[in-house]
Amino acid sequence: AATKPFGFARFEPGPGVGGHCIPVDPFYLVYKAKEVGKPCDFIELAGRVNAAMPRFVVESVAAALNGDRKAVNGSRVLVVGLAYKAGVDDMREAPALEIWAELGARGAAVRYLDPLIPEVPRTRKHPALAGCRSVELTEDGRLREEDRFDAVVVVTNHPQVNLQRCLEGFQGVVVDTRNCVKPENGLRVFKS
Repeated sequence: AATKPFGFARFEPGPGVGGHCIPVDPFYLVYKAKEVGKPCDFIELAGRVNAAMPRFVVESVAAALNGDRKAVNGSRVLVVGLAYKAGVDDMREAPALEIWAELGARGAAVRYLDPLIPEVPRTRKHPALAGCRSVELTEDGRLREEDRFDAVVVVTNHPQVNLQRCLEGFQGVVVDTRNCVKPENGLRVFKS
């Protein structure tokens, strides 16, 4: 289908769904269908799979850290991208918040990098994250020396962040949920 000149939109799996539409609207259709006795099994199954993705990502982080003989508990983890999709500052229903909360519940010290969301606003589901500030990169776009992390989890691939440059010299593990980090220059990249 990708070779056709029209009518093709590429969709790739990721760490979950977010925004104002997909996490909400299909379930209104399910609700209305049930009112008239019609099943929507496929929509409900997709919802369960999407809801389970943040936990799958956290398990991938745990496995990658275990490969370094480290536990999630006590590890320093950087979540890259809080927005639910690249290039926007919209955090509604963003899977990054679920991933952050689960890593934190397991004892990780979590920080984030998102140039479009410099400070986390108060949210209904995650009020404890309000006021947290994004880490800053050096002038040439790299992680700062004083910000040492055991793991980096790429949740949103913002075009404003050159991930290859950002991660130059990074010694920890990279869990890439967007298939956007190349395993070069010694980077240890795990796809999730």
